Amino acid sequence: MKKQYNTRAILASLLIVGFVGMFSETALNIAMTNLMDVFQITAATAQWLTTGFLLTLGILMPVSGLLLQKFTTRQLFVSSLISSIVGTLIAALAFNFEMLMFARVLQAVGMGLLLPLLFNTILVIYPPEKRGAAMGFVGLVIMFAPATGPTIGGLLIQYFTWHYIFWFSLPLLVVGLLIGLKYLENVTEVTKPRIDLLSIALSTIGFGGVVFGFSKAGEGSEGWTSTVVVASIVVGLVALVLFVLRQTSMKDPMLNLSVFKYPMYVIGLLLVLICMMIIMSSMIILPMFLQTGAGFSVFIAGLMLLPGSALNGILSPLVGRLFDKYGPTWLVIPGLVLVAVMLWFFATLSPASSVAFIVLLHIGLMVGISLIWMPAQTNGLNQLPPALYPHGTAVLNTLQQVMGAIGTAVAISILTSGMEKYLHGSSDPTKLTEIAKAITAGSQNVFLVAMFVALLGIVFAFFIRHTVASHKSAPSIH
Repeated sequence: MKKQYNTRAILASLLIVGFVGMFSETALNIAMTNLMDVFQITAATAQWLTTGFLLTLGILMPVSGLLLQKFTTRQLFVSSLISSIVGTLIAALAFNFEMLMFARVLQAVGMGLLLPLLFNTILVIYPPEKRGAAMGFVGLVIMFAPATGPTIGGLLIQYFTWHYIFWFSLPLLVVGLLIGLKYLENVTEVTKPRIDLLSIALSTIGFGGVVFGFSKAGEGSEGWTSTVVVASIVVGLVALVLFVLRQTSMKDPMLNLSVFKYPMYVIGLLLVLICMMIIMSSMIILPMFLQTGAGFSVFIAGLMLLPGSALNGILSPLVGRLFDKYGPTWLVIPGLVLVAVMLWFFATLSPASSVAFIVLLHIGLMVGISLIWMPAQTNGLNQLPPALYPHGTAVLNTLQQVMGAIGTAVAISILTSGMEKYLHGSSDPTKLTEIAKAITAGSQNVFLVAMFVALLGIVFAFFIRHTVASHKSAPSIH
């Protein structure tokens, strides 16, 4: 008989901690200008608070499959929470950039341990017919926390100081830890796999190099032509090729790539990566357009993006229940069509566009994303046998971080080249109205490219089939 778990308490403890991690990520983004003034640092230096966070996740995620097999659920949960709590406390007390940077790395380690643990635990404690609803609540947190971050962060900065972003988070982390200590059980089997140091080194250099290279390219100035950027990406890609060759030749690989033998997992993964690319590019471009192109304040721009992101989160549990009942096809295809249409309208935005029009477009975009993300992801993971759950979640989370870095860098590059092209033909390129028009031209190009990515997603979506969870053992990768 299958073991009974207190699923609500376990899910609650994991979601509270997940919320804080995602919240502090975007809440700090809104504080960047403030931090540049306080610490007397450049935008490129301040960017490291986000890049460093992404880089740590990119290095940790591939190892997460191994960690899930080597340590118990409670051991990983407590380690994750201690890292998050210590990191958040140091950030709240930080009096210089270096101290805050160190705190961000500790927070990223906490999140890097927590995210795979969250997905893996849901796959173990929920039967397949109830996973959609549970994943829906994860969607609520993953979307709602980043949505509230800029708004709450903006208010805290306006009335207190940026330190309060972390003081706000700290008690929630402690509550999550206490609930977890009381209710969280060890749900996975500890198999104590052999640690292959060469695999860890190749994965760290590979994923770390790619994420670092793309993040650095997105910082501007030299961009893609920078020696550091080119070297990082090339070294990263070579290490990744060696990493894949190493995994396919091992009896017990660190990251079992036989997950790619399951077609619905592959389609689900591709659709999640497409969503990630669209979200990351629109999340960085839209606020820039709203502030520089349309002339709104940071707080107003944050408020304009709140309804869409909040609705995306609120809809996630409902979409999860619809997935459990009807499967992915009738959710994913309409979602992608809606996203493509919204992006086409976004490509027509100008400084004269009304607030209501922009807010409605953003709501449409985020509703479309909520119809795609969780159904595609859950359907894909459902096809894997239980032995591959840790590897399936590790691959998914790792590639999401990589795609986040790529999406951001590509969006910034398209925006920059569009702006330069417009200003090159302008009679007065220093005039504020001309700069606003240049940002608009660049933003329109980004949204057009994102629309083509969404159209590609529609092609993939026609191959999606509802999967019944597999209970077979994993196939050999050889």
